[in-house]
Amino acid sequence: MESSERAGLELRPFRGVRFGMDDVADVTSPPYDLVSPDDADDLLDIHPNNVVRLILPRGHDYGEARTLLDAWRSSGILVTDDQPALYVYEQSGAEFLQRGLIAAVAVGSPSVLPHENVLPGPVADRLALTRATEANLEPIFLVYEGGGEAARLVDDISTHREPLLDVRTRDGVRHRMWAMTDPAEIAAASDDLRHRQALIADGHHRYATYRALRAEHNKPGPWDFALALLVDSTEYPPDLKAIHRVIPDLPLSEAAARAKGAWQVHEFERLEDALAGLAARPKPAFVLAGNGPSHLITDPDPLQIEHALPGERSPRWRRLDTAVLNEFLLPKVWGIEDDEERVLIVHHDALAAVRLAQRHNGTAVLLNPLVTADVLAVAAEGERVPRKSTSFGPKPRTGLVLRTFDTFDTEPGPR
Repeated sequence: MESSERAGLELRPFRGVRFGMDDVADVTSPPYDLVSPDDADDLLDIHPNNVVRLILPRGHDYGEARTLLDAWRSSGILVTDDQPALYVYEQSGAEFLQRGLIAAVAVGSPSVLPHENVLPGPVADRLALTRATEANLEPIFLVYEGGGEAARLVDDISTHREPLLDVRTRDGVRHRMWAMTDPAEIAAASDDLRHRQALIADGHHRYATYRALRAEHNKPGPWDFALALLVDSTEYPPDLKAIHRVIPDLPLSEAAARAKGAWQVHEFERLEDALAGLAARPKPAFVLAGNGPSHLITDPDPLQIEHALPGERSPRWRRLDTAVLNEFLLPKVWGIEDDEERVLIVHHDALAAVRLAQRHNGTAVLLNPLVTADVLAVAAEGERVPRKSTSFGPKPRTGLVLRTFDTFDTEPGPR
């Protein structure tokens, strides 16, 4: 049966490729799309062999990334584990604990649920890198509702066994990882997940890359599977944060004035007070900030909202803040279409968004995070939330374990 026809999640153990050094924390990075050029320089200042050299090669030189990957494997900087495994992965900090399984997951299953649309540019970029390196260099992040045997095994292994690695990155997060190699345990975890659905929490462009790569081949191979972290959201609810927008060259005063034709606009001298109001108000609501007093906009004209949002969408989709932002506030109120050049993205940090808006004589649009249940429901209906609507965390650290295609023949197939 082709992967695109499979129902349920199919897991396969793999022989992980890992850094063979003591200071593993210093060669890891956040996911590629959270690493700015300055961040990349900082990571390389910490260690010249940081994985960022593979995931974001200078000048988009993907051939150089392949050459470097091969050189690191030949020299022992990267080593390949002897046995195929599912990897138990734990992240912990002062206020959170997340555990899950890193596995090779079948590509194309209808049980892998995207919830965001993708843009062709990032997919083409990641596809070129994957073709060149013939490797999954970083996992996507999947969440599923479970509370079953897989989660029990994850907790048992992480509680009672010695980890393969135990490191703390400079952001204060502790990362531990174990190899699950027992065939009976692998079978039990796989069987538990076989009838479940999983939401793509992070990595939509990478998953689209996996699918594009698989479509290029007409025979079975390593492209039928891809690297993923699977987390049971019943046991470890994800942290869903907001992604803010910045509109360059739209002065705050103009943005607020034009909003008054469709919204209730409340002015605040202090940004903190506006944000407190945002958290307390019924949705949809936004804070507009930049040079000058901040503005909380609430209670949009229901008739204008009704005309602006597409009627074929579900009621739950139409209530999403990001849907109101993309379909009404940006195009109808401000005459701006959402794209990567005219609408900049800032993850989580409201103050960083405001500073960016001030530098560009623009307006920061600060949002509340979406609700996980809404995202799951929208995805289950086959709909997509607008781009950059969600930021699930904590995201898996890149560089702890890689999967290369040349080990595929030594990975056990489905039972």
